[in-house]
Amino acid sequence: MKQFLSILLLATITCTVATAQPTETYAEKLGFPKGKKVIILHVDDVGMSYESNAGMMNALDKGIANSASVMMPCGWVPQFFDYLKKKPDTDAGIHLALTSEWDNYRWGPLVGCKNAPGLCDSQGALWHSVAQVVEHASADEVEAEIRAQLARYRAFGMEPTHLDSHMGTLFDPKFIMRYAKVGMDQHIPILFPGGHATLIFKASSVPAPMRQLAHQVGQQLWESGLPVFDDIDGTSYGWNLPAGMPVTDANLQQYKTRKYIELLNSAKPGLTYIIMHCTASTPTFDQISTSGQSRKGDMLAMMDPALKAFIEKEGIIVTNWKELLERRKKAR
Repeated sequence: MKQFLSILLLATITCTVATAQPTETYAEKLGFPKGKKVIILHVDDVGMSYESNAGMMNALDKGIANSASVMMPCGWVPQFFDYLKKKPDTDAGIHLALTSEWDNYRWGPLVGCKNAPGLCDSQGALWHSVAQVVEHASADEVEAEIRAQLARYRAFGMEPTHLDSHMGTLFDPKFIMRYAKVGMDQHIPILFPGGHATLIFKASSVPAPMRQLAHQVGQQLWESGLPVFDDIDGTSYGWNLPAGMPVTDANLQQYKTRKYIELLNSAKPGLTYIIMHCTASTPTFDQISTSGQSRKGDMLAMMDPALKAFIEKEGIIVTNWKELLERRKKAR
């Protein structure tokens, strides 16, 4: 998510920004009560593996997570759409993938390496890192891949609720306007924090002038008729059990639930997008990534009655992308 912050460098070249902070949150603009915390509990990386799909299903069907996004170049995408056909009201978007970060499990661009050589490494897969994509790929190649991933989603006979960016690649200055362009052209909401951005900026120590630039980008998206978030948090990926604590399901659930409660307490009023990676980890998944423990903890926290009870007690409003788009149609 730190890659998001680099989009602000583009704005320093192209925009002149007022210094006043917005006084009305995007949640309020969308008609939610003033002073309320409004959240989406979102699961990334669906379709990446069987375990990722199983974790998403547990988090949504047996827990309180209420949104997900799928990585269209990955192998377990068809199973996800089989699930969607049975549950068409699921809040489901595209986790636009321009990187393939693991060493022993790779995927390539849907447009093919011949059509977009800048997207491919020597193995014919997408690059491992965001920096490599920025170095080698053109904006035209990236836009073509975005559109190809959207086309594949639609080939399953469905429409995505939103677009977001795997590893934040599309938040880079080189690509941000193509990401926004596709969203605005297709009238599909895109993930972007254009409001107070307290959590994301706090995590990255962004200077105040750059915060203002993010506000202007958010305003442009809003004026195009799309909903905009006040804030984003993706820190749960780094929440690992303290050293020496036994790795049990009970400990993972208790620890992660406590961390989510701390996060929700620290969130400011407004519309906040909380990102997680729910996975029913197995020894096979452990061959892909060492993150299985953290991902399983996310899944277990979403299934914890204590977290649901906390959200209800605090009066936190849980929404989804479909509701946001409907509210945006009615907003001024």
